[in-house]
Amino acid sequence: MAAPDLLFNLRNNFYLGAYQAAINNGDVPNLSQDDSIERDCLVYRSYIALGSFQLVINEIDSSAATPLQAVKLLALYLSSPDNKDATISSLQEWLGDAAIGSNPILRLVAGIVFMHEQDYNEALKHTNAGGTMELLALNVQIYLKMHRSDYAEKQLRVMQQIEEDHTLTQLANAWLNLSVGGSKIQEAYLIFQDFSEKYQMTGLILNGKAVCCMHMGNFDEAESLLLEALNKDAKDAETMANLVVCSLHLGKPSSRYISQLKLSHPDHMLVKRASTAEENFDRAVQAIA
Repeated sequence: MAAPDLLFNLRNNFYLGAYQAAINNGDVPNLSQDDSIERDCLVYRSYIALGSFQLVINEIDSSAATPLQAVKLLALYLSSPDNKDATISSLQEWLGDAAIGSNPILRLVAGIVFMHEQDYNEALKHTNAGGTMELLALNVQIYLKMHRSDYAEKQLRVMQQIEEDHTLTQLANAWLNLSVGGSKIQEAYLIFQDFSEKYQMTGLILNGKAVCCMHMGNFDEAESLLLEALNKDAKDAETMANLVVCSLHLGKPSSRYISQLKLSHPDHMLVKRASTAEENFDRAVQAIA
């Protein structure tokens, strides 16, 4: 009989965006050394997801294992634009080190960082070999960002062969269905609905359901799901961006959400687009004047 997976609940909480629950339930007894490192990585990545970058930077010291050092690099990268170049330089150096370069968490962090940089080919250089469900799921995300749903589907097939019911396999399936559109939107909605019945409701699940509703033209339902998500986390960029889109379709003012997004996520694509549109509008007004 297979040994019980002591980190199953912790992983699941992290994958589905229940970050505080992952932190609160991080004290799992009887872990092996490798499992302890994985547990610490998941807890610290949950802190990163909640924006507590400095806590992670302060707590992981230079004697920590490679996966934890990689998580610290991710916290440094996300904490300030000033750290970006130095972090990427360290990342490249570690990836080139034969002793640690193939570490799955280091490759995962590289994939996340280069995906943020929109350097998708560089991201794939480190993630494409797979090796873990998280790396395969990240490959799906990267290919979808590149508008290559055909390659994303191949990665999903690999995940389905490993474990069809795995939370990440189901999530990747929903992402692909949303990207393909049409009749697949309903399938994506059912996946998020299934999550909401089985697990704690999170911003990630609510946003997933809301995006499906918007694709199906159900903007009122989408708005109520997104407002529920906003109550859970008033600073979540995904929720605010989706509320902007939803409000526009409902003919409601969206300026409050754009202002909130500007304050908490000034680098968000939607903020940049809104600023460009404002500048173009101001230029057009000046030209008329």
